Amino acid sequence: MPRDGSATRRRLLDASAAEFSRYGIAGARVDRIAASAEANKAQIYAWFSSKDGLFDAVFSEHLALILEMVPFDPRDLPGYVARLYDAYVRRPAVVRLAIWARLERTPTGDLMTVVADDVNAKIEAVRAAQSDGLIDPEIDARDVYPLVIGLSLAWSPASPTVTADPADAAAVHERRKAALSAAAHRAFRPGA
Repeated sequence: MPRDGSATRRRLLDASAAEFSRYGIAGARVDRIAASAEANKAQIYAWFSSKDGLFDAVFSEHLALILEMVPFDPRDLPGYVARLYDAYVRRPAVVRLAIWARLERTPTGDLMTVVADDVNAKIEAVRAAQSDGLIDPEIDARDVYPLVIGLSLAWSPASPTVTADPADAAAVHERRKAALSAAAHRAFRPGA
């Protein structure tokens, strides 16, 4: 019985996400991805052209997933950073993929070019919230989103100190989210 091509593609993307988040771009092996996905290497190259193309597809998909899971609300930056914390605990691969992209692909500059339109819309939303007196206008609107993202990564897999684990006690997760929310509130409120 022939396999469904979309199911095979899904298995390849899932296996690739696991492989890339664990080993990075250079360390990932197409053979392992194909074996894990129960597919063949020819399918990878037919759909994605190269290992780099496969990484790009996986990274783009994960960025889009986080954007969908955690809609940006400049009127509630404290809530937004707490929701991002939860998303990173549930889906740490997105942070690991971003780390590998930063280390192996884009050591400086904008890493979010694959979702540039979305980021630009966020900047405009921040400007509107600043005009409404909800966000400190002394912080350039272009800098608010990266600062919020940096704050939200405090206990993510990118943390140089402590990385949250889904198995951590609920009270620990709540304490961290409260700290993130309080820090965002203080950092971005007008007149802070």
